[in-house]
Amino acid sequence: SAVGRGPEVPFSSEAYRISATSRGKELRLTLAPLGPAATQDLVFRFGMSGSFRLCPAARLPRHAHLRFLTRESPPRALCFVDARRFGSWRLGDAWQLGRGPCVLSEYQAFRENVLKNLDDKAFDKPICEALLNQKFFNGIGNYLRAEILYRLKIPPFEKARTVLEALKDQEQTRRKKNPSLTLSKKLKLMRENPDLLELCHTVPMEVIAAEKNLLDPDHSDNYAAFKNWLQCYLVPGMSSLRDRNGRTIWFQGEPGPMAPKGQTSRKKRAQLKADPEALTPKVTTRASKRCSRAAAKPPKLAKEDEEEEEVADGPRKGRARGRRKATAAPASSEPDAPVKAKRSRRTSARRGRGEAGSP
Repeated sequence: SAVGRGPEVPFSSEAYRISATSRGKELRLTLAPLGPAATQDLVFRFGMSGSFRLCPAARLPRHAHLRFLTRESPPRALCFVDARRFGSWRLGDAWQLGRGPCVLSEYQAFRENVLKNLDDKAFDKPICEALLNQKFFNGIGNYLRAEILYRLKIPPFEKARTVLEALKDQEQTRRKKNPSLTLSKKLKLMRENPDLLELCHTVPMEVIAAEKNLLDPDHSDNYAAFKNWLQCYLVPGMSSLRDRNGRTIWFQGEPGPMAPKGQTSRKKRAQLKADPEALTPKVTTRASKRCSRAAAKPPKLAKEDEEEEEVADGPRKGRARGRRKATAAPASSEPDAPVKAKRSRRTSARRGRGEAGSP
């Protein structure tokens, strides 16, 4: 599309087949012509909102930045749709450099890559920040890290090396106790007593094994099923803090010794349904008006969604303040009620002390 940020794709064929391979947070498409022409590979990163959709070519969705057309009549289009344009694609079949083994398809290599590199400075950071480092945890994102740490009751701001070195010791102890375990018994033990690296594999597999359309934004029932699957991320009652990269981590209990200073942990509250029969007095304070205006706005899916918007579109708050100042009503010649109230309190205080201003 004209507004797509990806490169032009120099490929055209009357008939071709598309196949896909995934690794971590990347997806490789291979366009193979049904003839003598050369194949073309594209490697995608999805950002926060990128997805593929198959739809009638005459009714393309908004933000369909790349389209692959079918030969049928009427034709359909396989579209790469990305409303926020954080996603991207590049030509060629090479995975992005610096990404480690995939937590799903290369589990053993992923595990070894982490445990043999614990001297890396990446593990000087809190475990919640290390889990987003794709050099070691290729495929783990924000909601997955929250779910993994929650299940093991690991404070998100515990030092990563401390957490992972304990796994190394546990693994050695397990091998000494059970030197002749069969593969099936090892898998059973892993399911019964998973460690952090094992959950980096099994937790995303739970999402993949669920209904195919689980994360489809056009199907509210499926998104509801995904929300029900979540145990920590965006769940009422959980606490949250921003890590040093500005990403919000959800957790329960203490944050850990490396928690950022100067932040107060915020708890997500359950949204209570209004009861029309309830006899509650009306509150007309400014705070209540602000709350009512906020409640009228559509809910956001995640705090980091807002953060990403600020990065992409610039600081919106400054512009909003400017608009409010420009459109403010002219000052009234008469003081408003709050000012009168303040003055009357000051006057009565002076009268009580016998200061100037008393009759």
